[in-house]
Amino acid sequence: MASSSIASIQKSFTYDVFLSFRGEDTRTNFIDHLYNALQQQGIYTYKDDEAIRKGKRISDELISSIKDSRFYIIVFSKNYASSAWCLDELVMIMECHKTTEHTAYPIFYDVEPTEVRKQSGAVGKAFAKHENDEAAGKWKETLKEAADLAGWELKNTANGHEAKFIQKIIEEISLQLRSIDFNADEKLIGMETRVKDAVSSLEIGIDDVRVIGIKGMGGAGKTTLARAVFDQISFRFEAKSFVENVRENSNTSLSGLKSLQNQVLKDAIFDQGINVSSVHDGKIMMKKKMRNKKTLLVLDDVDHIDQLEALAGDLNWFKPGSRIIITTRDEQVLVAHRVKLILDVNLLSRKEAFGLFNRYAFGGEISIQGYEELSEQVIRYAAGLPLTIKVLGSFLCGKTKSEWIDALERLKAIPLKETLQKLELSYISLEEDYKEIFLNVACLLKGWLKDLAIEALESCGFHATNGLRVLEQKSLITISKRYEVVGMHDHIEEMGRNIVRRLHPNKPQKHSRLWIDNEIKDILANDLGTKATRYIQFKLMGGNFEIVMKGLRKMKELRFLHISENTMCNFLNSIYNFGEERKYDNVIQYFPNALQYLHWDEYPLWSLPNTFQANNLVVLRMVKSKIVQLWEGGERKVLNKLKILDLSYSKLTTLSLELSPNLEVLSLRRCRDLVQLHILNGCQKLKSIDLSESKLKTIDLHPAVNLELLHLKDCNALVELRLPNGRLKLISDNLSGSKLKTIDLHSCVNLELLHLKYCPALVELHMPGKCLNLRSLTLTNSKLRTLHIGWTPNLEDLDLNNCYDLEDLHMADKCLKLTSLNISHSKLKTVDLGLTPNLKKLDLKECKNLVQLHVPIGCLENLVYLDLSGSFGFTSFLFDKRNAASSRRDESIEVCPLAELHLIAESIERCPLHPDNTLQRFQFECFYKDDTSVTGNLEKLISEGLCACTNLETFSGSICGLWRLRKLKLDANPEAPKELDQVECLEELSFSRTNMKHLPDSICMLKHLEILQLKYCWSLEKLPEDLGQLECLRRLTLSSAKIKHLPDSICKLKHLIFLDLIDCFFLEKLPEDLGRLECLKSLTLSSAKIKHLPDSICMLKHLELLQLKHCWSLEKLPEDLGQLERLKTLYLSYVEIKHLPDSICMLKHLRTLNLICCSSLQTLPKDLGKLERLAGLYLSSSIVKHLPDTICMLKYLECLRLDDCKLLEKLPEYLDRLQRLEQLGLGGCKILQDIPIGISMLPWPRKTDSQRTILIGCNWNTCEDFACEAIG
Repeated sequence: MASSSIASIQKSFTYDVFLSFRGEDTRTNFIDHLYNALQQQGIYTYKDDEAIRKGKRISDELISSIKDSRFYIIVFSKNYASSAWCLDELVMIMECHKTTEHTAYPIFYDVEPTEVRKQSGAVGKAFAKHENDEAAGKWKETLKEAADLAGWELKNTANGHEAKFIQKIIEEISLQLRSIDFNADEKLIGMETRVKDAVSSLEIGIDDVRVIGIKGMGGAGKTTLARAVFDQISFRFEAKSFVENVRENSNTSLSGLKSLQNQVLKDAIFDQGINVSSVHDGKIMMKKKMRNKKTLLVLDDVDHIDQLEALAGDLNWFKPGSRIIITTRDEQVLVAHRVKLILDVNLLSRKEAFGLFNRYAFGGEISIQGYEELSEQVIRYAAGLPLTIKVLGSFLCGKTKSEWIDALERLKAIPLKETLQKLELSYISLEEDYKEIFLNVACLLKGWLKDLAIEALESCGFHATNGLRVLEQKSLITISKRYEVVGMHDHIEEMGRNIVRRLHPNKPQKHSRLWIDNEIKDILANDLGTKATRYIQFKLMGGNFEIVMKGLRKMKELRFLHISENTMCNFLNSIYNFGEERKYDNVIQYFPNALQYLHWDEYPLWSLPNTFQANNLVVLRMVKSKIVQLWEGGERKVLNKLKILDLSYSKLTTLSLELSPNLEVLSLRRCRDLVQLHILNGCQKLKSIDLSESKLKTIDLHPAVNLELLHLKDCNALVELRLPNGRLKLISDNLSGSKLKTIDLHSCVNLELLHLKYCPALVELHMPGKCLNLRSLTLTNSKLRTLHIGWTPNLEDLDLNNCYDLEDLHMADKCLKLTSLNISHSKLKTVDLGLTPNLKKLDLKECKNLVQLHVPIGCLENLVYLDLSGSFGFTSFLFDKRNAASSRRDESIEVCPLAELHLIAESIERCPLHPDNTLQRFQFECFYKDDTSVTGNLEKLISEGLCACTNLETFSGSICGLWRLRKLKLDANPEAPKELDQVECLEELSFSRTNMKHLPDSICMLKHLEILQLKYCWSLEKLPEDLGQLECLRRLTLSSAKIKHLPDSICKLKHLIFLDLIDCFFLEKLPEDLGRLECLKSLTLSSAKIKHLPDSICMLKHLELLQLKHCWSLEKLPEDLGQLERLKTLYLSYVEIKHLPDSICMLKHLRTLNLICCSSLQTLPKDLGKLERLAGLYLSSSIVKHLPDTICMLKYLECLRLDDCKLLEKLPEYLDRLQRLEQLGLGGCKILQDIPIGISMLPWPRKTDSQRTILIGCNWNTCEDFACEAIG
């Protein structure tokens, strides 16, 4: 077995330190003190006795001791060099030092390093007696080598105080030893970074008392981390104590906390006879005794605040410089104790997990050959939990493959007992209601959005907000920061589910919660339901509606029912039943009256049964249902407890809510048949209403006095809206797409978001006089002539685009947070920006009546986008003298160099400012970013840009004068500026839609250029030959040019990462040495005439994306393409290759293989299944007849597109092994005989499309985008 473990490499030494010294100088003083200090610190040290120094040469015993020591401390004193014995000892030490296992440190006790190095002064006098010795030359060289090493000089350290000097030496040696021990400890795999972070957080050098908490789930390595930190830093403290198993030891007896207090005191003050009489007495004694010593205290596995109050009650118990480390599963314990710094123990990464597992399973750092796939399964099961990895590694060590396979199969049914017992401790400590919440998350709610999980739990009577927080603090669940998704480690989930199952093993009908589809199907089909079942969540198999209705009859106490559709079964049903809709006229409906939460996607009936009283129902969600009226026969029911009603995308036509007094959320989004809605006075608790895309003409919301969210988007028939009277709580209002003529929002003072897009009938809008919370106002395509926004100090985004009749706009004098203002296509003559110091985007295009823009000085300092195109009446900026909010300035404006400039040139018939000018005329639009804190070149550029028709050469010259410019974009500019090398700081240069035939050679002198883009340069025929001099270039983009070949010097671009050659229709070949682009990660080539790729392309070891699109002349690929070891995406659409090289199967990191419209490709390599990381395979519109059977080995495959493969006859039989498959496209496969029935059992997550291909959630274009996902 191959093994390169650190433990096996590290040499075992007899001694930690060997002391080399001249006895008559230092034995009875400095050396004695140093030796005792080393020994007290636990550093095993060799110090020879005077008795063994016999004869002129060192003994074999001493040589052996030198070789068996890790560190050497050489104490140079005045008479050290007088001893041949010491000099020979030094020679041996320096020989050992030159290996990687030994390290020597010189100490200059009463001599200086230069005296030792040059044998001068006292050292020279001592060495004089050896001048004629034949070993003198060797000794001199050795003394010089030793003096050159890093060490310590007494007189320059600690002001010459020997005690402090010795302490510094001890600290350095201790650090080195702990670092070595850390690296050699097989238990600490993956901990190095975590230990460094923890030690750094302690800031040991600062003279305060500091407490840090270490939090994590059971088995995550909290104790291991705390112990590693303790071992590494404990030598720096006067007292130290590591208290293990605080939870267990304090709870076993009444004297538990007293015994722990005794342990801390005994460790700290070295008095084994100490014994506290009570916890209170212990607190007093700790406060009295601990304040005299700088202490390191670790309290491991704390679970109650009482434990912390007894063992570290207050910071003033401890001497400044002390550090306390607390490990716990429960964050709340740390919060209650006012611990300010809490570290989360992250689970192991995949690499770290493999390293730890290999230690325990194989005794080394790598797996035994043949066990790689089995090891991968273990790592996936362990999911980064160190405890599981250690347990399984130890259990599997030395076992055969068949034993491994059997053990892994067993884990699928029987969880790992040792892990579950450790994890269950956190569950046991929970209060009863929190235990129920935990079990619900483990069995039902993992992966739900936090808000929806709270909604479900609260509907069942739980205090969910606090409950989820408690579970999170106890490391039982996680809440993702970005999307707030409820997560849970796989083993904690397994533990929770095991708790539910073990009460009635093998009798799922008696379980309180059901979540396994097959078990639920069996229970329902065989009418095995019982009152024990309270919660059910499953995917409805196609055509099983009757079974569900029948099976629910015995579940009288069912509270929670969540049914979603099984997409794959629906798809197969649609194929074999020709899309006919099932009829359920004779089905007897039944729902248990105990239901509090009912969610059923695509409920197939027109109404709910009258037998369902629903008097306990809190949440009813039936999205995409066939419901036309809520209750059978139009019956009205009192729903006193109903809070949330969601019938979005249903067939509902009318709804009356007079009997739902506690309703808070009403969602009827996209109920396109809804024509009547009655909201009577009983609905005063309504907070959120969504009626988007309904056919309602009138909406009366007078009773909804507590309304906060209102969404009426695309209610195209809406002509009348009545809002409640009085001051409203409404914070978000979306009325886009309505036919309302007048909208009165004067009482909506709490608005934060207001969307009125595409309201073509709107002529009158009444806003509140003060709307202090409004952040975004979107009002487009209206007929408003006047708009008074009112006082809106927090407004960030104002969009009035396409308000063609707008003549008068009144904004607040101060809009300090406004970042984006769009008033394009209006009739405004004057715009007064007021104080808008944070404005970044100002869009005034096509404001043909605009003549003036009033801007306070300093209020455009953050502007990065300005569009004045088409506003020909505009003549000037008026910089007002009033002061901006952010600074005070006088009238003079300093002109500073630009950081970014974007120029767009457009040929015009006449200049609006100089109509009689006969020069070639172009109008320039300027987009720029200024990196200074003042307005910079703004005034200069606007005036120059609008008057640019004066002279193109002068204008280009002015650009080249901006020597500090970093980004320059020239759009539709006739020619490139010739002296570009003068813009010496340029980092990004972009030309688009130009008529230039070649680039100026001066471009090759831009030593800092990183990005060069040449887009739609239709006339460009060649690039400069010296382009390879752009040594910093990282991206080169060339599109729609006439270039036939690239200069060979391009191969010298050592830092090029992206090379994009798009729609280069005349490009015939690539440079043969393209493989020299050693940093290239992405190569894109489209619509070129290239017939073959240079073989050197296979040398691009860092290439991740290779895209060849519409290269119709390309007939083959290099045979060694498999050498592109890092390739992740290979895109070969619309090329005429007939076969793929077999070596392609060696691309171990390939994730996407796109062969769309390869109309000559008939077969695929037989070993395609070796592409173990492949996630997407796209073969649409190819002529393949069958797929290789090995495709079923692609365990990570998520998307398989076979659309329009008109010759495809069959699919591989075991396609159901592709457990991660989410998308399967089969549309247009006209002669495909059958679909393997096994794939119906795959976990299809999304919907089918209308063409009956399993195109789950994407169309043709988006699938291409997925396949060619950009890197970088």
